[in-house]
Amino acid sequence: MIQDSSSLGRRLGAMLYESLVVFAILLAFFLFPQTILQGFGFHPAGRLQWLHVFLVLLAYFGWCWLHGGQTLPMKTWKLRVVDTAGGPLRPLQAVLRYMAAWPSLLLFGIGIWWALFDREGQFLHDRIAGTRIVRVLDSAPLDPPDQHAGRQKK
Repeated sequence: MIQDSSSLGRRLGAMLYESLVVFAILLAFFLFPQTILQGFGFHPAGRLQWLHVFLVLLAYFGWCWLHGGQTLPMKTWKLRVVDTAGGPLRPLQAVLRYMAAWPSLLLFGIGIWWALFDREGQFLHDRIAGTRIVRVLDSAPLDPPDQHAGRQKK
């Protein structure tokens, strides 16, 4: 696997795609359970609902980052989250990255804007957690070199 720094545009594109996946996950694991609970007369407080959202998304991102370093959008955009040495994340790093991403995104995207001024172009929550997002260049070409060269000789 060859790793290369990922561009800001590629990471933002993956984040846009990720928002669609997060919407679907919240629909399945937050809205449906909340609707069922309210049907039985249980009306959780607002803070309890936010805790539910926080834990559902922690489970999603934590699982993906610890099992391959990629969410579905990250696989599509050929991105992987790794530690600063290029290895897989430790559980504490994944939790720290997730927790730091909330204020990074919710405070007017300050953690995203940070990437414009960072010397390596990394997000603020990556700096805090000791992680980075890299582009993975391990996909096979459409035409293998030996077959492609054989076609040119004919």
